[in-house]
Amino acid sequence: MKIIKYGIIGAGTMAREHILNISLIENAEVVALSDPHEASLNQCKDILKTKVPCFKNYQDMIKENLVDVYLISSPNFTHIEILKDVIKTKKHILVEKPLCTNTKDCLEIKKLTKDYPSLFWTAMEYRYMPPVAKFIDEIHNKTIGELKTLTIREHRFPFLKKINNWNRFEKNTGGTLVEKCCHFFDLMRLIAKSKPISVYASGAQDVNHLDEEYDGKKPDIIDNAYVIVNFENGARSLLELCMFAENSDMQEELVATGNKGKIETSVPSNESGKISSNLRIGMRDGETRLETIEVDKKILEAGHHHGSTYYEHLAFLNAIKNNSNPEVSLNDGLIAVAVGEAAEKSIKLRRLVKLEEIID
Repeated sequence: MKIIKYGIIGAGTMAREHILNISLIENAEVVALSDPHEASLNQCKDILKTKVPCFKNYQDMIKENLVDVYLISSPNFTHIEILKDVIKTKKHILVEKPLCTNTKDCLEIKKLTKDYPSLFWTAMEYRYMPPVAKFIDEIHNKTIGELKTLTIREHRFPFLKKINNWNRFEKNTGGTLVEKCCHFFDLMRLIAKSKPISVYASGAQDVNHLDEEYDGKKPDIIDNAYVIVNFENGARSLLELCMFAENSDMQEELVATGNKGKIETSVPSNESGKISSNLRIGMRDGETRLETIEVDKKILEAGHHHGSTYYEHLAFLNAIKNNSNPEVSLNDGLIAVAVGEAAEKSIKLRRLVKLEEIID
């Protein structure tokens, strides 16, 4: 396979993680960067092994025609316009979650990419965390029988500071349940193998960013929530989110129950320093199995998502090599945003929201 050349649009924290992970892969390299902020470009240049062209305007990068893949890791609210331009190149696209900040924009991109000739992949790293991937395989192999309930808990630190504090406002992010939790809604749908039909959520901004103010405006992003998602096949799932739980040993915990048994696993927080986690299966007939899943330390050090960014790039490059469909499609990204949007709406309206209200 030839070396696949990446151009990264948006040189922030996630871009640096992508650079570090791409550097671990023999047949891939970053050959161009774009970001309007010099400091962000410099931070990315510092970790690249070779000098690459840098552009303040991504459209100038496009004009140079340097890359095979456009990796979009810019602020959420910029995705829609960047995608409109990048789609015209017909190059491979890897766009960070969320696909867009709202379902309407996602639907527009879906329309524009009908019969798209290259790979279009929505980055959903959580699918590729080794303990989570094993968890999914066991459920799909019917180890616990027919899935009935799924619980995902994330206890973590508040949102990081971003350029111009763009992530402090719902209009820029889509809201916490779109920005952060589209990952989890994607996992729920993937695990349940069913269509989400309704969402009920309760949440608020109770602790974080209350004393902050930017240009006379106070942040309006929620920092904790419970979200119930009902699926067409009868399965139901619960997300528990708390973003003022910095001192957590495990950042994510997942539990699934079927009619024959239960499976659970977890993902260590970065602060814990752990390189492994356990997967436990407990059957209703009394049988129990425990497995330790370890991630290579070198891969762990290349990011903040428990090795998943590395494994996602391997899958992405394999799809390019084999000319196969994306494992995480544009439509996957669209539905994850729609569930998040429904959850945000449910909190505001204090009622259950049907997905058909979000996706006509």
